[in-house]
Amino acid sequence: MATAGEDFSHFDISEEEKDKLVAEVIRCVLFKTHQNLGCPIKRDELTQLVTKNYRQRALPSFVINEARAKLSSIFGYEMKELQRSRPSSANQGRSSQQSTVDAKSYIIMSQIPADVYRKYVEDVNTSHLTGFTFIVIGIAYLAGGKISEENLWHNLSRLGLYESDENHPVLGNIKQALEALVQQRYLQKNKVNGPEGNTSFYEVAERALDETISEKIKEYISQIVQKDVPTVDAD
Repeated sequence: MATAGEDFSHFDISEEEKDKLVAEVIRCVLFKTHQNLGCPIKRDELTQLVTKNYRQRALPSFVINEARAKLSSIFGYEMKELQRSRPSSANQGRSSQQSTVDAKSYIIMSQIPADVYRKYVEDVNTSHLTGFTFIVIGIAYLAGGKISEENLWHNLSRLGLYESDENHPVLGNIKQALEALVQQRYLQKNKVNGPEGNTSFYEVAERALDETISEKIKEYISQIVQKDVPTVDAD
């Protein structure tokens, strides 16, 4: 597989053509990340930017790797491939509301030190979404990494967040805010078939399992425990 910095002469394209393809991938990644609120970008989408005009088999991988290197060196972003996590129980089917993102998808994560990011980059206008994300994932972690939809809403209601609330003064539609976490791969939503019908569960997904995220969640949870906040109802 071609890697960033490798000689591309065997692809029979000019350096200008190569740079144009790399720039197009970078623009796509930055635009879609902003437009879709951080939802993962499918590798297939990036591959199609190359294959629409070029047929060299290894060229898409080469271009994507070049784009990853430039995103890091120029923009300070790590373009990270997500590893799709599987439901914890084999009898869980995929919910129709679950993200269709496959294993070959990417997100971008800032490589800027946290203190510098907070001072110069962080958007205060989206801090409420960050707080909501940490709360929901924290509840799921406290429940053992998986919690039924009913009990997640029960715990959120204790914080004044209700499934029926479509006009929250900060978050707007609460249900849509929760489903956005599924699309962004912080959570995955699965169904379990039981004697009383289907039960939906939310489970921490690969983005929330990332070490940089999970460590912050653990720190957040430890602060909750120290303040003697009532325990989460998991079942």
